[in-house]
Amino acid sequence: MREKWSSRSAFILAAIGSAVGLGNAWRFPGLAAKYGGGAFLFVYLIAMLVIGIPLLMMEISIARYTRQGAAGSMRALNKKAEWVGWLAVSNGVGISIYYAAVFAWVILMFFMSYKFMGMTGDTEAASSLWSRTIKTTWVPEGFTIISWPVLICLLIAWALCYLCIRNGTTTVGKVVKYTVTLPVICLLIMAIRGITLPGALAGLAKLFIPDWSALADSNLWVDAIGQVFYSLSTSMAIMFAYGSFLDEKSNIAVDTIIIAFSDMLVSVLSGIVMFTTMAGVGMLDDMSTSGISTAFIIYPQAIVKLSPNGVVNMIFAFVFYFCLITLAIDSLFSIIEGISTALSDKFSLNKKKTTLIICIVEGVISLVYVTGAGLAVLDIVDYFINSYTLLFTGICEMIVAGWFFNTVKILEQANRNTSGFKMPGWWFLPSIKFISPVVLSGLCIWNLVNLVKGGGVYGAKDGYTLKSNIMFGWTMIAFILLSGLVIKIIVKAKAVKEDGRTWEEYQAK
Repeated sequence: MREKWSSRSAFILAAIGSAVGLGNAWRFPGLAAKYGGGAFLFVYLIAMLVIGIPLLMMEISIARYTRQGAAGSMRALNKKAEWVGWLAVSNGVGISIYYAAVFAWVILMFFMSYKFMGMTGDTEAASSLWSRTIKTTWVPEGFTIISWPVLICLLIAWALCYLCIRNGTTTVGKVVKYTVTLPVICLLIMAIRGITLPGALAGLAKLFIPDWSALADSNLWVDAIGQVFYSLSTSMAIMFAYGSFLDEKSNIAVDTIIIAFSDMLVSVLSGIVMFTTMAGVGMLDDMSTSGISTAFIIYPQAIVKLSPNGVVNMIFAFVFYFCLITLAIDSLFSIIEGISTALSDKFSLNKKKTTLIICIVEGVISLVYVTGAGLAVLDIVDYFINSYTLLFTGICEMIVAGWFFNTVKILEQANRNTSGFKMPGWWFLPSIKFISPVVLSGLCIWNLVNLVKGGGVYGAKDGYTLKSNIMFGWTMIAFILLSGLVIKIIVKAKAVKEDGRTWEEYQAK
């Protein structure tokens, strides 16, 4: 019997926890600062309505309809589309491995927050604390250099991840009550502190007052659409897994709206925290669109300038990094849940054992990120997955749902139990069939063009050699794109070995 959520709130909180992650806390404010504040918020809202909500609703609806993870859901829509589901699962594998490393860095900074007490006003020491501790070389070299503190924190990260999902929806439902509410409380505390700082109004003005001239910048539209797409945790098997555990009476249309706008509100709240704090310490123009740089290099400089009292600064640091811990943990275990659900569904495996094996195997692979080369490798892998395979997966999902299945049935599934708000066909159907695939295709092409033009080395992310891009970027893309074929070969060999069925007979079943 398939597991189910204990309540409607458990599902909503779990989905919000998955959607709300580190990108909300550090990348969203940086993009808003770069692209005219309110102008970016305006485009972000449009992208959320036109692309984000329909895609999120589509994945959840399909999963409840099919009672399967990503791969099974795609195969249920069209027998030849199972590989699209494995793309989503493989995206989750690649992302969760490096996300665990980022989580480990956050845990590390939480433990080291006491050091801010003795750094009052010393921005140089604050900005270098993280990089010195992780022993980064800043390039894909130095794999023999090990940061033992990071290794310990990485083990803690994977242990926490497994403990949160070891019993599936039972433990997830209990954990998300805290991992979703605690970061909001932390953000509110930091927002109140930020608003009380001198100059905070200038920060709020920069966040909310639109610079409409920024709308002419095509990069704004690209980054706003990308932020919505990445933020909602679509195309990485999570929402298929969570949707497959839904009760038949669940109200998908309304729940999706709640999840999407909760994600957006947390992003805006994070923006308030970042803008007021940075304005209050005279660093409003130093905000970066790089989440890593913001959290571990720039924001520590702001922390040591918050107050002449080192104890106050230390407490603020503890609150900030604890907030990031609570944001990171549910995003990580949600991805693992999506992977585990897809594999256990496909091969009829014990879910708990499957989850443990995934955590162990991925944990071993993630050891590359505790080396001196880890930061550079993460930068390359993150770029290639987010810029290409995630977008490609989303495009394929919508083509399958929009052109190889009766899309109206998906809409009916979303609206089945709602008596109030219903997702209109004029909103949902054009988005799935036309608008979203075209826009995401354009975004993917845009990224490819920039890759070719950007670094002066064909096919290489700027700042790294072609060799390192091939080893960690293009190889990752190949792994993800070929994952469906690998699974197909495994299943074929398993079917023939167990009962002598031919592959054609297995497919027919």
